[in-house]
Amino acid sequence: MNLYYQVKHTLKLGRWQARRAAASLRWGPATLKELPAVLGNAMPKSGSHLIIQVLQGLCRLGPFVNAGFPPVNRGEDNSKLPEAAILANIQRMQPGDIAYGYIKGQEPFLAALSAPGRATLFVYRDPRDMIISHVFYATQMHTGHWMHRYYTEALHSMEERINAAIEGVDEERSELSSIDTKYASYLGWLEQPAVLCLRFEDLILEREAALGCLLDYLERRGFTPAVERKQAIEALQQAIIPKKSGTYRKGQPGNWREHFTPANKQRFKEQAGDLLVRLGYEQDDQW
Repeated sequence: MNLYYQVKHTLKLGRWQARRAAASLRWGPATLKELPAVLGNAMPKSGSHLIIQVLQGLCRLGPFVNAGFPPVNRGEDNSKLPEAAILANIQRMQPGDIAYGYIKGQEPFLAALSAPGRATLFVYRDPRDMIISHVFYATQMHTGHWMHRYYTEALHSMEERINAAIEGVDEERSELSSIDTKYASYLGWLEQPAVLCLRFEDLILEREAALGCLLDYLERRGFTPAVERKQAIEALQQAIIPKKSGTYRKGQPGNWREHFTPANKQRFKEQAGDLLVRLGYEQDDQW
């Protein structure tokens, strides 16, 4: 990490401690100490910015602290961190801290984020919509994306790009895992009883119920809002401002139907097998 990012990180450490001191002064140190450390986890292009906005809304309900750091698996320069550094970032979190990341469902992270004193949310999304979001992001929104050049120069149609995202790509400087491999590395979270798993679609279409599930979960982990439930849900809803996310495009469930061709559907079924059934998005492969 160069000097600029070192200084930036040092300043953020100071800001984090100042925010903790302010929360402790306002709510009382004992109340802060009783809270779980909360991490919002998601697959890329599956609702991470939505869930961190929701979690930041908790600061209106109690002494939660938005530490303001990058995702726990990324450095200040957005570089991927090694496993030991990711684990150190997770273990650094203190009661009431809020963070987010893109953490695969494997050890040592499963144990670390399921431990007492932790509240971990895992948000997942229909793989077909995730593919569409990924392709648009890499081709139109982030020209520095590692897949941008391959998608825009080597491929010449949306159908080709969708198939590439389904099958995976193994090209120089453009490596992308297949959709089944990508999801397989996160499915371990669905088997953790101490982790709250939410569908992105429910946060969009059944938001009040989904936020209610979140409050119920946090109550079991040691947090009771200082206001009535209806007010608490309203506060979390007000914290959601999609257009403040630098990756926001549509975020509408089912958008894949506008872009998948019959060939894309067939290729997805061949590559992903029963993934959609396992995730609860389809009852069989007749979609």
